[in-house]
Amino acid sequence: MNFLSDGPDNATTTIALAHGAGAPMDSDFMQVFAERLGDTGSRVVRFEFPYMAERREIGRKKPPDRLSLLIKTWQDVIAELGSSNLVIGGKSMGGRIASLIVDAARVKGLVCLGYPFHAPGKEPGPNRLEHLEGLETPTLICQGTRDALGTRDEIAGYRLSANVQLHWLEDGDHSFRPRKTSGLTEDENRQNAINAISVFIKGL
Repeated sequence: MNFLSDGPDNATTTIALAHGAGAPMDSDFMQVFAERLGDTGSRVVRFEFPYMAERREIGRKKPPDRLSLLIKTWQDVIAELGSSNLVIGGKSMGGRIASLIVDAARVKGLVCLGYPFHAPGKEPGPNRLEHLEGLETPTLICQGTRDALGTRDEIAGYRLSANVQLHWLEDGDHSFRPRKTSGLTEDENRQNAINAISVFIKGL
């Protein structure tokens, strides 16, 4: 497994972050979150699912791996890093797959950066919502208020576990980008999320 690591190697907490379905572990989004979370004192480790690693080698896009392989990859990462003092999560799909195994993995916490509650224009399907209703692991979901995969109004009607905290990024889309008319910037929303994650980590 190839890792990218940011932050101090002797940090008390390690955060393992997985990428979303369409962009690699060194995308601008992932790079900013890894570097800035590393600056808060956590060790941040990034990795790629097999399909994304292969895409890097062959130079063309591939669809995500089957669910069982995505889950196994996360399990292998946790086994290599050790579950003690480990927080797992990631961007969109990466965070969703982590959420499916987080209770069994017995890690410290879960952080999701734009959780895909449903496909655009559709109702939540299997493995998107039901498991979040009984989640036992402390969880932070950072979500744009106008995320097409789960808006603030939609999520207000969901029954989420009391262990799930939602942190809203005002006017943010699935990558936390606000419209110019909001008066906010993408960087401000990203930093807002990073600040919330830092507070969450310190509270575990």
